[in-house]
Amino acid sequence: MLRVAPWLPRALALGLLTLAAPIAAQAQPTVSMETGQMLANDGLRPGQSRWLPEAATATGALRIVVSIPLQRAYVFRGSTLIAITTISSGQPGYDTPTGRYTILEKQVTHHSSLYENAPMPFMQRLTVDGIALHAGQVAAEPASHGCIRLPRAFAQRLYGMTALGTVVVVTDEAPNAPEEALALASAS
Repeated sequence: MLRVAPWLPRALALGLLTLAAPIAAQAQPTVSMETGQMLANDGLRPGQSRWLPEAATATGALRIVVSIPLQRAYVFRGSTLIAITTISSGQPGYDTPTGRYTILEKQVTHHSSLYENAPMPFMQRLTVDGIALHAGQVAAEPASHGCIRLPRAFAQRLYGMTALGTVVVVTDEAPNAPEEALALASAS
């Protein structure tokens, strides 16, 4: 029978904890354990999004806040953050305009009349001259011709939730927390 020194299991556990500590320190939590709210450093990579469990029970008007510097969109129902996503806004020379908009038009299948018939699935028009939320390739930086590109699955789900008149605030501010993004939506 193999005999193990009584101190060995404890030493192994301490060794594993010592090795795991630097890895855990690098990981950034995406949701505050105290409040359940999304943190500004959400850990999302380009093309990723996250729907929070509160989405199922939240009530109130739907509002969307798009932060150009963070390349993020926050979706609120009432005062509850229900989703966050990465986006790609307009590249230099095709800047996405900031301001308070409402959704003017929606089309599941739409193609650009300005840019070589480019597909714009789940298009939700914000301006009469063509700026819209729509599904598209989301890069790590601004990459569109002024529209706000969303990951496809996110764009589809959001499209099903919005209505004409839903408020969308596009800002050049970088909120540090969802509460700051909500304040931007409320102030506009």
